[in-house]
Amino acid sequence: MIWWYSRRQGRKVHCNAGVHGQDNKERVLNNNTTGESVEIISADNHTLGGTLFSAKGSDCVLIIQSATAVPHQFYRRFAQFMQHSGVTTLAYDFRGTGVSAPVSLKGFEANCSDWGLHDMSATLNWVHQTLSPRKIYFVGHSAGGQQAGLVDRPELVDAMVTVCAQSGYWKYQGGSEKQKICVMAYLFLPFVTRLFGYFPWSKFASGCDLPKGVALQWAQWCRNSDYLFGDSRLPLERYRNFCAPVLAYSIDDDNWGTAKAVDALMHRAYANVDRQHIVPSDYGLQKLGHMGFFRQGSERLWQDVLDWLLQH
Repeated sequence: MIWWYSRRQGRKVHCNAGVHGQDNKERVLNNNTTGESVEIISADNHTLGGTLFSAKGSDCVLIIQSATAVPHQFYRRFAQFMQHSGVTTLAYDFRGTGVSAPVSLKGFEANCSDWGLHDMSATLNWVHQTLSPRKIYFVGHSAGGQQAGLVDRPELVDAMVTVCAQSGYWKYQGGSEKQKICVMAYLFLPFVTRLFGYFPWSKFASGCDLPKGVALQWAQWCRNSDYLFGDSRLPLERYRNFCAPVLAYSIDDDNWGTAKAVDALMHRAYANVDRQHIVPSDYGLQKLGHMGFFRQGSERLWQDVLDWLLQH
């Protein structure tokens, strides 16, 4: 089962990206599939590390906005798929995570909202000024889709696909995740973060450690029924200026990003939204969860993302 609803249809403009036959095969042979390491300096002087997967002859660029605590290398296969299809793709780490983290996170000052306000803005402006593409696309995974509306120049974004970009409010989550997120937001995350001076995610699960300010602000959002929209410190009026068409995916077996949680975020965040709910078995997949969309085996979904983006 796949269901859709749409608030407004976006315009159709095609990008110069070959996705079929010989054009695509030639791009595979001519592209550097390992990517090129890049460093981008934010307006508040933080260095962001990432990888640029350049597609020869492309006049559009896709920027991957990562999920919380997920290193940019996780998205490599997805980025290479887009590169092979003729779309130059940038994957990078938010400040305080992955290759954008200092040697020690103790004393490192960063908030979760810095990712949208500064880091996403920095990469967007860098792509615009350095690569000068005709089209710029976002793919936002979880937090990456939540905060995209905070960028300083939203008019530069031509279209965005979000995957499991949800309100993190604990009551909106499904199954046992509801209780887990409640305990995490109220007790575990604040206590452990203050104990260590940062949140040592890598000690408990696969992922990047988080700066103290990032972890504490995120926990605060998860306790609020309005999630980040309940944070009066944020320039939330920026969301009204994000007019690019958005394709927002929820996934049937994702208890951390339920359809209810995705709906709650999208109704508050973006004006021009198409919603799609994915049942993994419809794509011949046993499961996807919160992370599986970007893992090997999900290429049919990646092709859907590509086809949708290239219409805008």
